[in-house]
Amino acid sequence: MAKKISASRTGPSSASAKPKPQPRVSADGKTIRAPLTQNPHAIRDTREKVLEVAIGREVRAFRKKLGITVADLAVATDISLGMLSKIENGITSPSLTTLQALSRALGVPVTAFFRRFEEERSAVFVKAGEGLDVERRGTRAGHQYNLLGHIGSNTSGVVVEPYLITLTEDSDVFPTFQHEGMEFLYMLEGEVVYRHGSNLYPMKPGDSLFFDADAPHGPEQLTQLPMRYLSIICYPQNSAG
Repeated sequence: MAKKISASRTGPSSASAKPKPQPRVSADGKTIRAPLTQNPHAIRDTREKVLEVAIGREVRAFRKKLGITVADLAVATDISLGMLSKIENGITSPSLTTLQALSRALGVPVTAFFRRFEEERSAVFVKAGEGLDVERRGTRAGHQYNLLGHIGSNTSGVVVEPYLITLTEDSDVFPTFQHEGMEFLYMLEGEVVYRHGSNLYPMKPGDSLFFDADAPHGPEQLTQLPMRYLSIICYPQNSAG
C-alpha cells in the first residue's frame, strides 16, 4: 500500500515619490522583457572545490552577516588587512590559530568555515511508478497526488515539490487552492479548464501554466478524463509551505 504522507500602508506623496521605471515597448506595442541573467549551462569555478576558497567564502559571508568591514574584523582578530583579504579571496591557507581568532570574532565554531567544502549536494531519483502517494487537500475529492521527489534543507534556500496529479471519473471539482510560492503546471493527458484568480485557462496536453500560487487557483472544469498533469510548487525554505 502506498504511504500517505493586510492593511495597506500609505506611501510617500506624489511630490516626493520617485517615478517608477516604465517597461520598454517595441514598435508593435509589445513589452520588451529583460533577458534572464542566469546562464543554465555555466560551470562554477573549479577553485571553489579548493579548501582555501571554501573557507574564504564562509569568512566573508559571516563577516557580511554581522555587517562589519574587513578593517573591523582586522581589529577584532589582530590579523592584518592584507592577510584577511588573502583569506577571503582563497589565496592563502589560514592556520588553526588564525581560524580560532576568526571564529571568536565572528561568533561561529571553527567547523563552520569548512561547511561549504564538505557539504553534499543531494539528488533524488524516482523510477516510473515509484513516486510517493501523499495526502493533500484535493485528495478527498478524488485527486491523486504522486510526489516525484523532495529535498528539504539545501543551498538554494528554495523548496521544490514536484507532483504528478491524476484525476479520473471518480474525481470532483475541488474548491480553489491558495498557498505561498510559485507553481508550474504541465498537461500530460486529458483536458481541463484551470482557474487562476479571475482568469480561466483551457489546457490540453502540452500546455503549461506558471503562476503566483498566492492567488486562488485549481481545476474549474474537468473537460476530458482521465487527466494527468505535472504540478511543480516552489516556496522559500523557511516557509511552512
